[in-house]
Amino acid sequence: MIVAKDWKDYEIIDMANGEKLERWGDVILIRPDPQIVWKSKSFENKWKMANARYVRSSSGGGNWSYIKNVPKSWQIKYKELTFNIKPMGFKHTGIFPEQAVNWDWMMDKIRKEKREIKVLNLFAYTGGATVACLKAGASVCHVDSSKGMCEWAKENVSSSGLKDRPVRFLVDDVIKFVNREIRRNNKYDAIIMDPPSYGRGTNGEVWKFEDNIEELVKLCMKLLSDNPLFFLINSYTTGISSKVLENILRLNMDKKYKGNFECGEIGLPMTNSKLILPCGIYSRWEKV
Repeated sequence: MIVAKDWKDYEIIDMANGEKLERWGDVILIRPDPQIVWKSKSFENKWKMANARYVRSSSGGGNWSYIKNVPKSWQIKYKELTFNIKPMGFKHTGIFPEQAVNWDWMMDKIRKEKREIKVLNLFAYTGGATVACLKAGASVCHVDSSKGMCEWAKENVSSSGLKDRPVRFLVDDVIKFVNREIRRNNKYDAIIMDPPSYGRGTNGEVWKFEDNIEELVKLCMKLLSDNPLFFLINSYTTGISSKVLENILRLNMDKKYKGNFECGEIGLPMTNSKLILPCGIYSRWEKV
């Protein structure tokens, strides 16, 4: 497991009973997490510090219960990057802090390459990876089917002082977009994707991870340049092993490109504890 341990503006303070107590800058939130199956709290009194709690509904979904004042939005930093945080309707805040391990990895690869790198970021959400790649000097094509997420990503790019960097934001169905880019003969040196378990495109197109991930990777192979730098897949789909992601990459990348493969879990540490929260899986290929 690779662990995102370099945060200053984010931390897990405690976790128990299916919930995590988190600090986002100066705001402390309680959010549910299905991985937290143990009952014992490590720091009982610290739960009283919370500004808000996301409470699940028995009929599905849920809502925020505000204990203290919480701003509509605020900013946190990760090293050189700045992100806008907002409590959303389905427990999210706009950033997955565990992804910082991938941001660091991508930035290091891009900076060491010392050439112009074109990045394609699919299912790009609020643009954590987009901001990281722009900061490292790459150009980025950011694709997400949600207009609201693309607008949020633009805010993050601007807040990080990168609005003059070369970036395209596209509200589009990912598979349709990739097929159009193939017809246009556009090429990219790096591809990032963070596909949902289930989703719908801009015109109601259905995405299901198990049914569509291999097809998408095969299509993306046609977009890779002759000298690709990396290919990264993230997933939060329950029941899928990171080795499955690596297998799909191997079946495609090994046919044409020489490089190294890696897969595993990503996680977040709990402050003043040896506990680590598993937060998802990844697989990545990088050129030799």
